[in-house]
Amino acid sequence: MKKLILQMQMSVDGFVGAYEDHGWQLWEWGDDSAWDEELKRDFNTIFAGIDTILLSRKMAEEGYLTHWGNAAKRFPADPFHAFAQRIVEARKVVPSGRLKSSRWERTTVVSGDLPREVTALKAGEGGDIAVFGGAGFASALIAAGLVDEFQLFINPAVLGAGRRIFEQGGFQNLLLLGSKAYACGMVVNRYAPAR
Repeated sequence: MKKLILQMQMSVDGFVGAYEDHGWQLWEWGDDSAWDEELKRDFNTIFAGIDTILLSRKMAEEGYLTHWGNAAKRFPADPFHAFAQRIVEARKVVPSGRLKSSRWERTTVVSGDLPREVTALKAGEGGDIAVFGGAGFASALIAAGLVDEFQLFINPAVLGAGRRIFEQGGFQNLLLLGSKAYACGMVVNRYAPAR
């Protein structure tokens, strides 16, 4: 069965988004990135086993797919080119009760019933599923017990307030699969639910 892997940038104090300022992340969608080369290589290696992306409606509508589609057309020597190309090639699934059809390439809109849709995706053939979305989307997946692996990209920042992904409940115990610190200050922690 395919794994659902939640990849999320987070502050040291556990926030995934500030209420006003997003400048705390070492990497956002822009071309400028404070990620070091080793982190970029490792990220591309992790992402190589992914063939499906579960994407929140909000993120899709805010330009995530357009951004990476444009990035895939430029700079083949850039370390993020491989990631951009994978985003373009991957199957994308957007759960939504609002959208009725997709306007994005290789993207399907499905009903907003997360447990049913994710269970069907996991039962399919192929590689694992990466999740990209905001705090509310991630929280709903966690609360429903659908996440098989957490890849938390801990930024060297303390926000003091903001949005969290474990506010709706989730797992009391997680099993550490690995942890690695990078020169840019990022620490990547990988966990699985201890079931």
